[in-house]
Amino acid sequence: MTTANAPAILSRRDMAFLLAEVLDLPALCGHAPYAHVEDDDLWAILDSAERLACERFAPLAAVMDREEPVLTPDGRVRLPDGVKEALEAYYAAGFGALAVPEREGGLGLPLTLAQAVAAWFVGANPSLAAYPFLTQGAANLIASFGSDDQKRRYLPPMRAGRFFGTMCLSEPDAGSSLADIRTRAEPLADRPGLYHLTGTKMWISGADHELAENIVHLVLAKIPGGPPGVKGISLFIVSKFLLDEDGRPARRNDLRLVGLNHKMGYRGTTNGLLALGDEGACLGERVGEPHKGLGYMFQMMNEARIGVGLGAAALAVAGYRHALAYARERRQGRPIDNRDPTLAPVPIITHADVRRMLLAQKAYAEGALHLCLKAAHLVDRARRQADEKARHRMRLLLDLLTPIVKAWPAHYGVRANDLAIQVLGGYGYTRDFPLERIYRDNRLNPIHEGTNGIQSLDLMARKVPMENGLAFRALMEEMAASVRAASEHDRLREQAGALEAAAELLSRTTIWAVKAMHDGRLREATAGSWHYLQMMGHAIVAWCWLDQARAALAGLTRLDAGSAPADHPDRAFYEGKIAAMRFFFAEELPKLGPWSAAIMTADPAHLAIPDTGF
Repeated sequence: MTTANAPAILSRRDMAFLLAEVLDLPALCGHAPYAHVEDDDLWAILDSAERLACERFAPLAAVMDREEPVLTPDGRVRLPDGVKEALEAYYAAGFGALAVPEREGGLGLPLTLAQAVAAWFVGANPSLAAYPFLTQGAANLIASFGSDDQKRRYLPPMRAGRFFGTMCLSEPDAGSSLADIRTRAEPLADRPGLYHLTGTKMWISGADHELAENIVHLVLAKIPGGPPGVKGISLFIVSKFLLDEDGRPARRNDLRLVGLNHKMGYRGTTNGLLALGDEGACLGERVGEPHKGLGYMFQMMNEARIGVGLGAAALAVAGYRHALAYARERRQGRPIDNRDPTLAPVPIITHADVRRMLLAQKAYAEGALHLCLKAAHLVDRARRQADEKARHRMRLLLDLLTPIVKAWPAHYGVRANDLAIQVLGGYGYTRDFPLERIYRDNRLNPIHEGTNGIQSLDLMARKVPMENGLAFRALMEEMAASVRAASEHDRLREQAGALEAAAELLSRTTIWAVKAMHDGRLREATAGSWHYLQMMGHAIVAWCWLDQARAALAGLTRLDAGSAPADHPDRAFYEGKIAAMRFFFAEELPKLGPWSAAIMTADPAHLAIPDTGF
């Protein structure tokens, strides 16, 4: 069985709701730094993104999954037909530099809009979207920390899509433990700023291909004589082709793709092992100061982490929409309270358990998308602030949210896709439908850009205590403001009280964890870090849903004021939002209690068990 009309990748109505009615993105237009942006521009760009994603990216998703990159005997990477042309169309439409300031050759649009646009492309084809998204992150890093000469030579072709970019951190033996990387960079005595690099880099997405004129690898390596561990890491630009005096690709650099990794998802993205300096002639340019490379790379890593969360949310929404379309069309069984076999089978959306699974998907997926756009909106709000103290507060809040934005959608987006497969039953795990592919693509996201466990350690041990808990206090204040606003509505008063109680529990748990870490019980405190991330993530997503419900009630009020008919489609849309909010508060928010108890236990089982007892 196949659906007559494939559903849209995302819901255009939901995206407009989040951007305009919840986050009030149009309010940014006409004011610095977005004085040049008009309200109509936002929707025209979204329309263009939706069209290009559906027409050029989505048709290649199954093709790229089926026809993985091939490393030919002569060292070239072969990709399916149409990939290069789709990326050229993406850059021709201006999507490669939406949020880049105008002074750097971009369009200078709000980051919230750029993230909404990105959701269309990654939801349509994450394997294809990975190439420009990595490039954008690499270009932003060079824009922040590169020399004027590096910016002049690399930024224009990267923004235009003529050069692509990657991030090269991991190594075969080091993995996420970057303190243990072995790649070395020897300075050239006669050419300051240039180095010979030797080593290997593993899990490099976009490692090699022929989609662009050049590939700009941002490589972490250690310079002789530097301090041990991460404090001795420097950052280098290592391009596939060295540039001539005019900035054009010329001689091939001494680096090569040794082999490809074959993953369960993202199969269309080249990913492999890079060897640098096998012939002793791999040249790299140092970016910024020696031994500060990891600090620089954190900018790209954090951008990538937010991108991972956004991709996971978009794939969760896409899977939900496929499951919803199927449930409305597929007829099977009879109502539980009327099993008359002479009755025609009913659409499975009428069955209670299918409705439960659909609403759970909606709650996870649309909550995760709001979370990701909320993080981008913080950046835009900070850019508009004239007061430095307020800007700093928002930047800290974004730092606190970043591991949650990465890990919560990655975990619960996969849960949503799992439920989508379940809705389809036997068809769900066949290739007749895209859900098994979407699930496989999304299952990589809990590992991408630092595992979810690493994100939880970062949240508990670094982000919460930073600046004496200033970011956490800012989060509590913002949530409290939403609770107060929601308490004014009869239909939301119960949930407002539940979120207030959840915030209090989160605060008590946080105080316990910070004190335990301060007292030297770091291992005990962080043993429950994953539970802690889920606690905070659930509280924040509940906050998102409460804000969406407030906006939905405002929408219903407008419909009533305008005497809109009872069957107006927006009524069902708004009531659907309120129902999803109720579901999340009833089914998910109560989980904070057991998580808190597990965090504060004095003897967690996974620490108490002897190694030989597993």
